[in-house]
Amino acid sequence: MTINWFKFASPAAFYPIAGRLIPWFGGVAAALVLIALYWGFFETADRLGGSNPQKEYYRIIFVHVPTAWMSMWLYLVLAGWSAIGLVFNTRLSFMMAKAVAPTGAIFTFLALWTGALWGRPSWGTYWDWDPRLTSELLLFFLYIGYIALHSAIDDMRRADRAAALLAIVGLVMVPVIYLSINCPDPNQCAALHQRSDPGSIHPSILIPMLTMTLGLWSYSFAAVFARLRNIILSRESDNAWVRDVVAKEAV
Repeated sequence: MTINWFKFASPAAFYPIAGRLIPWFGGVAAALVLIALYWGFFETADRLGGSNPQKEYYRIIFVHVPTAWMSMWLYLVLAGWSAIGLVFNTRLSFMMAKAVAPTGAIFTFLALWTGALWGRPSWGTYWDWDPRLTSELLLFFLYIGYIALHSAIDDMRRADRAAALLAIVGLVMVPVIYLSINCPDPNQCAALHQRSDPGSIHPSILIPMLTMTLGLWSYSFAAVFARLRNIILSRESDNAWVRDVVAKEAV
């Protein structure tokens, strides 16, 4: 049996699929996040040893690190859908990109906020203008800029293309953030933020951190699909199938 995957590029075809997937992703997200939080806050050591010993406050990494990872991953998704929309001129691709942006912005803000809360007891300051922290802040501004630019243009097709171009140009920030944290020569990249090296993390800490990441990944699907359905209804409101959907949901 051959599946015609291109038919799912139609908003009308994808709308009901997204609706069926939201509860599944939402349920998985809730379960994984609760497990990760319990494990991270109650089943890990009271102190973090190693070269940078820390007390109870280190537990914020179970939120900070996954949200930082998701902020970069979702920007790749945003830029990817933007590129697909520009190349193939598919409406659903632009809608998907617009739906991803707010979730990415939320995760980036959470990464910055939790990083500041962690930085105060660890380093004695909420903020330091080093490349690793500043590049994440610039990523947040890119998300906000995408949302603002899209909202500022009344013509939806022009807004899609302009915002997509901004997203693609801003893609350069993702490797900048990665390299600033995983600098090839640490002596050339002295900063407060330590390197990202999952291989050096104890399994009792790494596993709940990865569990939280999977939970936030599942949440992203649920949130993006829910937002996408609203975007589809708004943009396709002149089509008969949307009126039928609205009429059925109103009953």
